[in-house]
Amino acid sequence: MSTIPADATTVRPRTATKPLLVAGALAAPLFATASLAQAFTRAGFDLTRHPLSMLSTGDLGWLQITTFVLTGALMIAGAAGLRRMLASRWAPRLLTVTGTGMIVAGIFTMDPGDGFPAGTPAGPGTTLSWHAGLHLAAGTVSFAALIAACFVLARQLAGRGVRIASLVAGTALLAGNVWAMAGGRAGSLTLAIGVIAAMAWISALHGRLLAADPAQRS
Repeated sequence: MSTIPADATTVRPRTATKPLLVAGALAAPLFATASLAQAFTRAGFDLTRHPLSMLSTGDLGWLQITTFVLTGALMIAGAAGLRRMLASRWAPRLLTVTGTGMIVAGIFTMDPGDGFPAGTPAGPGTTLSWHAGLHLAAGTVSFAALIAACFVLARQLAGRGVRIASLVAGTALLAGNVWAMAGGRAGSLTLAIGVIAAMAWISALHGRLLAADPAQRS
């Protein structure tokens, strides 16, 4: 028997709730596909040195800006769906903060640096613009909220497997973020892995709730 959240309601998702859960389920696939496609195709970008946020710079930066904003909107919608399906108060709130942070991070972009976009001098920039500062602040808040949401859900989901998955997802993002902030080797790559892992778990949870049979709920 498949496991489902212990604090879910005992009715099927209402018609108005299903689109919200679909939105949440699509957030991670959109972000991962759009970001990685650019990471492997844009000239000068190196995922071991450049964070995915840097894709928002340059002539094609609008692609990543749009990715951030759309992903954030999908996460906010998904959080509204979780609020209707789960008794948890904090998980939907934290995911709303995550989505809002992504939108803000999309609007306020990073500075070019370390050889990207192509033609930018090598090495880290010596100054930080106001919009890059806002981007970093929004990203920090967004990551912290996503980590916290994974840990909150790890305490509230039924079934050892899903609890472990939620805990692993949150830990992956926490470790990747700490490693990147500490200047660890290939820190931007470990951060990207952590972000995508945590977002993928949250999207998978939306998919589980969308497909869950009420007869299997506690």
